[in-house]
Amino acid sequence: MCGIVAITGPNEAVPFLLEGLRRLEYRGYDSAGVATLVDGGIDRRRAAGRIDNLAEVLRTAPLAGTTGIGHTRWATHGRPSEGNAHPHATDRVALVHNGIIENYRSLRQEVVDRGLQPESETDSEVAALLLTALLREGATPEEAVPAMLARLEGAFSLAMIFAGHDGLVIGARRGSPLAIGWGRDEMFLGSDALALAPVTQRISYLEDGDWVALRADGARVHDAAGREVERPFTQSAYSGALVGKGNHAHFMHKEIHEQPTVIGYTLHRMIDAAAGRVALSDLNVDLSAIRRVQLSACGTAALAALTARHWIEGLAGIPTSWDVASELRYRAVPMSGTELGVFVSQSGETADTLGAMAQAQSAGAHTLAITNVAESSMAREADDVLLTMAGPEIGVAATKTFTCQLVALACLAMAIGRARGVLGEARESAFVQALSEVPSRINDILGREQQLVTLAETIAPARNVLYIGRGMSHPLAMEGALKLKEISYIHAEGYAAGELKHGPIALIDGSMPVIVVAPRDALFPKTLSNMEEVLARGARVLLFTDAEGAEEADRPGVESFVMPAIDPLAAPLLYAVPIQLIAYHVALQKGTDVDQPRNLAKSVTVE
Repeated sequence: MCGIVAITGPNEAVPFLLEGLRRLEYRGYDSAGVATLVDGGIDRRRAAGRIDNLAEVLRTAPLAGTTGIGHTRWATHGRPSEGNAHPHATDRVALVHNGIIENYRSLRQEVVDRGLQPESETDSEVAALLLTALLREGATPEEAVPAMLARLEGAFSLAMIFAGHDGLVIGARRGSPLAIGWGRDEMFLGSDALALAPVTQRISYLEDGDWVALRADGARVHDAAGREVERPFTQSAYSGALVGKGNHAHFMHKEIHEQPTVIGYTLHRMIDAAAGRVALSDLNVDLSAIRRVQLSACGTAALAALTARHWIEGLAGIPTSWDVASELRYRAVPMSGTELGVFVSQSGETADTLGAMAQAQSAGAHTLAITNVAESSMAREADDVLLTMAGPEIGVAATKTFTCQLVALACLAMAIGRARGVLGEARESAFVQALSEVPSRINDILGREQQLVTLAETIAPARNVLYIGRGMSHPLAMEGALKLKEISYIHAEGYAAGELKHGPIALIDGSMPVIVVAPRDALFPKTLSNMEEVLARGARVLLFTDAEGAEEADRPGVESFVMPAIDPLAAPLLYAVPIQLIAYHVALQKGTDVDQPRNLAKSVTVE
């Protein structure tokens, strides 16, 4: 979602701001802009579309100054346009904003009544106008900012510069993340550590309700009550090198191909391969005392959690609930100290997932975050953390983070089962061995990618696609449909195969491809019967199964992609890869923006 960078110090601001914004492109955006202080006044440049457009504006109209702010906007209020792009500026202040100001309508009327006229359609501008009113009444920036923050409702992060106050940047956080970067005689703000990696690895994270005044020689942080506080330093793990695509056309393709490596890293962190055991010794919870598990997440992470419900119930024998976080946080779910709340987020900043986790904590449940970012809000606020080792994921469509989340959830299920005395040593060892085989099996699939390119050619012309599966293949069917629609813009749905006869079969005809995810497990005969139902209605079927399943399903109208044989418990990690590649190659053939699909953001930090 929206990205923020800011700098104050002795060096020209724009080069850092542009590079920082490029490092935040993965979050998704539709416009970009920068503002600096020039001769005591505010100057800015903005452009709709890509950062390249902003760079071209800056090439023809350069912007000087050593104190500045930059922003990539993902539209919430107001269409994507230069006029709605950040920074928003008046004669007194320039401001960039990530999040949503929920009471902006009443504030908008208030600033109009005070003689200030909004120029955009955004909620963000009201914060700049309210600040301007306070500054015109004689408040200093350090007085105006907390007064303005007290009036705002919602979740947001802000960075601001002020006319006549060269060298000063003020930032604030309520909900959305914001990090301070400590340099040598210069200071920085960024939405995340990746934006700051070229200039510093010394990071402090603002806590909820904090605001900070930055000058070149340091930072003064105030908490929500106005007290001056210190926030600890963290050494960021990100390097200064901008993440590249290597020999791949897109980040998504590169990240799909990184899965054997990053799954191996994550497994190495969570299992003792020699002993054939799970090794989650750092958890601070007595798993044997857990009486129920609540799983929650958003998007692809939610489908990883839904897959895990099967593992936890099957391997640990414990009641397990699953909810999307945007619903869970607003339901009165009874929880207590006997529940384990498991919350999954690639970024660790997903607003709805953070809200659901906070609700679980307030009810007394023990919370465990599964995230890819050690410095994230979820990682810092949860009672326990399982850190996946996927590395930076730039493509908006989650791929390698999904399979690493599956690894972490599978290991958690085994750990709970062992602690409760339900999972025997032999079964645990067999599952650990199966997980250990996943990287090499994925390499086999990647080596046959051209077959998937050919299959994608038959899907690309379709307007609607149906994915079906049973058991652990049901979440994968949903994930396949999600991947296809988010990057190719083809309407796709994922269904439990047994639900076809309860409605979706009415849509089946010869123009609709049906993608069947069906390893030859105990449910394979049932799925085969459902496949027969769609074949009888003229559908074209693409079947993902192993050699034995492909032989049994061989009939007219079925084209099989033969998967490597693997323990059915580990099949979700393996079967995720070809559905990712199918979506990728369909999108490629349709000419869509694979890495940054329209209307989507990588890190969804608003509700």
